[in-house]
Amino acid sequence: CSGESGAGKTVAAKYIMSYVSKVSGGGDKVQHVKDIILQSNPLLEAFGNAKTVRNNNSSRFGKYFEIQFSRGGEPDGGKISNFLLEKSRVVSQNQGERNFHIYYQLLEGASKEQRENLGVTTPDYYFYLNQSGTYTVDDVNDKKDFSDTMVCLSPDSVLQLVAGILHLGNIGFREENNYAVVESQDFLAFPAYLLGIAQDGLCSKLTSRIMDSKWGGKTESISVTLNTEQACFSRDALSKALYARLFDYLVDCINKAMQKEQEELNIGVLDIYGFEIFQQNGFEQFCINFVNEKLQQIFIELTLKAEQEEYVQEGIKWTPIDYFNNKVVCDLIESKLNPPGIMSILDDVCATMHAKGEGADQTLVQKLQGQISSHEHFSSWNRGFIVHHYAGKVSYDVSGFCERNRDVLFNDIIELMQSSEMTCAICKTVNLAKQANTLVQTLMKCTPHYIRCIKPNETKRPRDWEEKRVRHQVEYLGLRENIRVRRAGYAYRRVFSKFLQRYAILTKETWPRWRGEERQGVLHLLNSVHMDQDQFQLGRTKVFVKAPESLFLLEEMRERKYNGYARVIQKAWRKHIAVRKYVKMREEASDILLNKKERRRNSLNRNFVGDYIGTDNHPEIRQFVGRRERIDFADVVVKFDRRFRTVKRDLILTSKFLYLIGREKVKQGPEKGQIQEVLKRKIELDKIQSVSLSTLQDDIFIIHEEEYDSVLQSMFKTEFLSLLVKRYQEKTQRKLPLKFNNLLEFKVKKGGWGPFSSAGSRQIQFQAGQGDEAVLKPSSKVLLVSIGPGLPKNSRTRGGGDRRGGGRSSRLSILQQQSSMEQPTLPRLQSQQQRRSRPAQQQDMGFMDVPDQGVAGLHRRRSKEVKPLPGGGLPKPAPRPKPRGPQCRALYAYDAQDTDELSFNADDVIDILTEDKSGWWFGRLRGREGMFPGNYVEKI
Repeated sequence: CSGESGAGKTVAAKYIMSYVSKVSGGGDKVQHVKDIILQSNPLLEAFGNAKTVRNNNSSRFGKYFEIQFSRGGEPDGGKISNFLLEKSRVVSQNQGERNFHIYYQLLEGASKEQRENLGVTTPDYYFYLNQSGTYTVDDVNDKKDFSDTMVCLSPDSVLQLVAGILHLGNIGFREENNYAVVESQDFLAFPAYLLGIAQDGLCSKLTSRIMDSKWGGKTESISVTLNTEQACFSRDALSKALYARLFDYLVDCINKAMQKEQEELNIGVLDIYGFEIFQQNGFEQFCINFVNEKLQQIFIELTLKAEQEEYVQEGIKWTPIDYFNNKVVCDLIESKLNPPGIMSILDDVCATMHAKGEGADQTLVQKLQGQISSHEHFSSWNRGFIVHHYAGKVSYDVSGFCERNRDVLFNDIIELMQSSEMTCAICKTVNLAKQANTLVQTLMKCTPHYIRCIKPNETKRPRDWEEKRVRHQVEYLGLRENIRVRRAGYAYRRVFSKFLQRYAILTKETWPRWRGEERQGVLHLLNSVHMDQDQFQLGRTKVFVKAPESLFLLEEMRERKYNGYARVIQKAWRKHIAVRKYVKMREEASDILLNKKERRRNSLNRNFVGDYIGTDNHPEIRQFVGRRERIDFADVVVKFDRRFRTVKRDLILTSKFLYLIGREKVKQGPEKGQIQEVLKRKIELDKIQSVSLSTLQDDIFIIHEEEYDSVLQSMFKTEFLSLLVKRYQEKTQRKLPLKFNNLLEFKVKKGGWGPFSSAGSRQIQFQAGQGDEAVLKPSSKVLLVSIGPGLPKNSRTRGGGDRRGGGRSSRLSILQQQSSMEQPTLPRLQSQQQRRSRPAQQQDMGFMDVPDQGVAGLHRRRSKEVKPLPGGGLPKPAPRPKPRGPQCRALYAYDAQDTDELSFNADDVIDILTEDKSGWWFGRLRGREGMFPGNYVEKI
């Protein structure tokens, strides 16, 4: 993430980490790492962020967060590398700014017990906090933020050290006989207590130091008393070193919680200061801007410069794009050759300066003027020097440059802190410039992806747009040049072998492997999809595709191929599963009748459909069935009455009931004379007593119920019985009694009047006859059924499904398929102490304006003036007319029944691609291709 201070880099980095956490896999180890990744953010922000003039939550350190992944793509480890912590902010801040957030959070959110133990009070009491006069930030609740920070901060020693640094700042010095003495011994007690060191030792080390002198091969140690300025320097150096070491300790704790034994794959997220221009810019701003300059250089090297160089190496026809290369600014800062860079001159001055360092900063200015004053991106002024950065001119004040670059901490103080009981207070420092170079070296090993953050205003308010500021950022970030390179260049490039490997499936000549020259294979693939010649170029080792749309074409064709093969596999697998299911159903059904009843020849291996009526398309039938009842079986059957007369009924079986539905004429009302469905009988499954059948191959069966029985005839009796037996057992936990006899008796329903008014019984007698169709001979109380022999009683189903389509069942299967498609947080301060606070003064805020762009901006303006006209100034050619093929107009609306079909409405115009004799045509409508019935359209 790159951009100005306050542009949103930290927020963008948090979004990235949050996204990775949410989309990745699970597991205890993975979830542990995710929690640490997300919970470390408020902790690091509390100790590493601060309010500046430009940003209320400015990152004052650089963070390179590596999320480590397993081979399965799950985040199972992580590592944080921190760079360039702005330690100077601990001891001083500019007007309108604050120290690090943790101090204000502690003072606002500490409990009563913590306040007593740490000796904390209001911010204006502390010298390290009252210099800027700013204690609060709009829309920031320090008390609540302290609670969030404490969620992942357990050791009290951390807060003890934070409070100890605050109390160190209140140790004041006065001059006595040209030497420094502590103003009040009272102010030594609390910091010594909190830091775990002796009060006398702290007083001694802040006002004196041991110097080693060598004379004649002998070493002699001399105690030197410091003046007030030097004593203040020692105090502040100790505070800065303590805070930096504390910050490193916190980062190290986070890393230990996420470490893994072996690094495999990782994604790194860099969140660092943005480019900074303040009213007074010191050594920290110099280092920050140097890193941003290097980041811009990496961007140029890996995008603009590298891309154009690749075209030249591959022999691709190309119009060069001019851009500002800031390597000249990077060399001005870091060069070690002749002339040396600013960093080299600074290191040289620091190496030769005396212990006090008086006059070293002016020596630096003189050397800079003497050696690099002629550089076009450098100029000097009375208190420092000016660098023309890629983002504009920045004036640097050299006061304290050399001391901060040396980052000296006397050995006396180091030894003092080593005597402390707090292990995390042992001091160790790293040079800022060295950290900057280490960061750059790390980034150069990566494959970068850039997030450019644009800051729309300096008011820190939403919906406030400063066009001049935004335009300036767009220009110095090189976004225009990058877009021009992308537009004029090629969106996609791949070595021939990788291209062939990915798209070989498109043609039979390249699949499974191309046997000729790789270049010719690539050309064959591109021609096979009819890609225009101006949309690609073949280099020496790579193919270059210009427009993303052309690449999308290749990907779409590849996806179609895989989709087609996947559908073949799915179809075969689904068919296999369905066959297994129905074979099992047939075997279960067959076992019901095995050795008990002869079988029909077409009955053994028939596929079971279930709903032979298509009840989803017949709401007049469905109305009798409960809304949540699932229909297992539905068929039109023949019912025999008491006189053995036949009448058709709709037989419906659900998990609870058996329904018989008939039809009658309406005898009165507005619908008089119309045929209407009537529920003739509804039987609860647990009320069924038994089912009777003959031993012959006929289709007659009797449902015995307490009140009266129902005699039915259905050619799908085996399927019905298997489902009835299964549902009966599920509901009653008993087996349904099945009786087999050639003389069956059944009860008839009580009549109202007449000769057949009383309830009684009837019989059905079965006998051997001729043929496969039953011959019925009714008499008054007996029905004689004659039928020829069927398959033996021990006949079983054969393996596999019936591959032949049956007329009625096939038609009903299609009907079912179509219908299913349509539904889916002390000592009193003395006057001398208070005087050390800087008086409030009116601040010059001119530095907040858009910076002078300097030489870099001049170069960009010149390049804009000489920018060649697109196309050499020639007018834009007219677009080629689209070839028009045969078309047709839809006569009726059609809803696709499968994924390879087209849906359309009446009067839609469809492009005809192919016509098939089967009546199914292939066409295109609204960018989608598919099949459609030819009899639904007419050609135009």
